[in-house]
Amino acid sequence: MKKKINNETYLTLDENAQYFECGYSCDNAVVLNIQGDKFFITDSRYTLEAQQNTKNTQVIQADDLLACACGIFNKNSIQNILFDPNQMTFAHYEKLKSLLKSSINLMGVANFHQFKRIIKTDEEIKWIKKSQKLNEQAYEHFSKYLYGYGHLMSEEIMFYHAKNFLSYQGKYELSFYPILGINGNAAKPHALPSPKDRLKYGDLLLFDAGIKYKRYCSDRTRTAYFTKEGIDFKKHQKFKDKKLQKIYDTVLSAQEKTIELLRSGMSGKEIDGIARGVIEESGYGEYFIHSTGHGIGLDIHELPFISKRSEVIVEDGMVFSIEPGIYIPGHYGVRIEDLVVVKNGKAQIL
Repeated sequence: MKKKINNETYLTLDENAQYFECGYSCDNAVVLNIQGDKFFITDSRYTLEAQQNTKNTQVIQADDLLACACGIFNKNSIQNILFDPNQMTFAHYEKLKSLLKSSINLMGVANFHQFKRIIKTDEEIKWIKKSQKLNEQAYEHFSKYLYGYGHLMSEEIMFYHAKNFLSYQGKYELSFYPILGINGNAAKPHALPSPKDRLKYGDLLLFDAGIKYKRYCSDRTRTAYFTKEGIDFKKHQKFKDKKLQKIYDTVLSAQEKTIELLRSGMSGKEIDGIARGVIEESGYGEYFIHSTGHGIGLDIHELPFISKRSEVIVEDGMVFSIEPGIYIPGHYGVRIEDLVVVKNGKAQIL
């Protein structure tokens, strides 16, 4: 499954790929790998930091990064250069083509660098697990805050305070801006916070959030019931609305069954089919409007994807989310998400 590209020749402009290769990144750099030899090309603003922080890498200062990269490629006996077409503009591609020797082929391979790091090391898994633990603790702090101050607070104000709890007052970066939605707004999987909708006793609140630890992302979603006794982002919830309770229990069953039954050797679409099957059998199939999960690491969304179309074969060492959902427009949405790592052929929740 893991494409053997470690000793091939490629270039990347992506910061997470740069960091993975060299231990450092910045917003204006090109990283080259020429059969194991690495070059970090950047401008004078970042040269000193790059020299201090990169590992096993030659740092080169240049005004024209792509021209410098092509000069290095042209001096070497190279036939093919891999690049990710999802991360390069057409203008960049045209410039590379014009400056490279005609004997050198540019080979566009989508997400090639994510394939390179699709199987996580023990150390990477440890960092993701730590990130998720910090994320869970931030959820607890946020729930205690809502108990004291949440009644009649708008989504927009909750969003502001959630970011502070998640970042531990600025100590950690966020994996993404948190998603929170009350009742009908929770039916929008990536809802924007409303300045008008306010949290009241008896409301449903969907909260999806993640932070970074050593640049590795976490991701977690809970759907909870807000009462005068507060709110608890635990997995087992009790709602007064019987229809909502059935929906919630269906989503929970879909998530737990998928985690229980998934195995290494399955394709992403087979795993997706477990969750989708539970929800379809309950009569809510049309309301499960996104994929079951996605890989996570330096990027919040990376390989493998757990979706209806994914042919990726899951292997030990892969880390991804399991997050089925049901969304009833205008009423409410339910999503439950955890991260799992595949070990000894089975899923373990991180």
